[in-house]
Amino acid sequence: MKTILDTILADVREEVAAAKSANPLSEIRAMLADAPPTRDFAEALSSQFCLIAEIKKRSPSVGPMREENVNEAAAAYSASPIVKAVSILTNQRHFGMSIHDLAAIRSTIPHPVLRKDFFVDEYQIHEARAYGADAILLMANVLETSKLATFHALALDLGMECLFEVHTLDEIATLPAKARVVGINSRKFKSQTGFAGLAGSSEKDFSLELAAFELVGHLPTGAIRVAESGITPANLKSVSEKFEAALVGTSLLRDPRGIRACLSDFESAIAH
Repeated sequence: MKTILDTILADVREEVAAAKSANPLSEIRAMLADAPPTRDFAEALSSQFCLIAEIKKRSPSVGPMREENVNEAAAAYSASPIVKAVSILTNQRHFGMSIHDLAAIRSTIPHPVLRKDFFVDEYQIHEARAYGADAILLMANVLETSKLATFHALALDLGMECLFEVHTLDEIATLPAKARVVGINSRKFKSQTGFAGLAGSSEKDFSLELAAFELVGHLPTGAIRVAESGITPANLKSVSEKFEAALVGTSLLRDPRGIRACLSDFESAIAH
């Protein structure tokens, strides 16, 4: 049976093919000269424990986010003392947003922006920089060792940083030697269950396996360590003892009290 990751990757390849047809690589490269200067993603995460706060309209795991929280996210993240970078999903079919949303949001916030997507083609890396991304996500459960290294080198050449995402010990072993920012994602993307899908909605996220964070001791020495998925104010304190940053999205974007109230809870958790 196909996993949710198989489904997403097939759709991503269709989206990339359509993008190439509408805007050939030659046109994307021509846009690079007008792209805003990059903001240092790794440096932004280096001074203190912080959040990479996410913006997305929906997710395969739980379904739609709260529209009012999504709309308020950029302003709330810009004002928060603990948010040091912003992650923007650019997969239209499964997360409801595009590279054009990234460009629009990036122009309104002071933080470095991570283009969070399923990178399978060098076209996406050029496109990320052309539209203003400061960093990209490279997933070790999607890319083989040689592609991780090639994509990393291209991103660096274009002035961007990479957040490498791993789920297992075997994936950690595939990382390039010079990986500066590495995240452990507790999301079980290769599972066949636990995802609400495009048509569903779930109040509880069944796609998490928080035990994955125990791999933190195996991450490369000196790398900035990021905990991804399943982070809430309740478990943030324990996460902050082992990681330099946490990537947080769903808990902020689904809180019925509003995104600023949830951010306040995260700020209190860090302070105590």
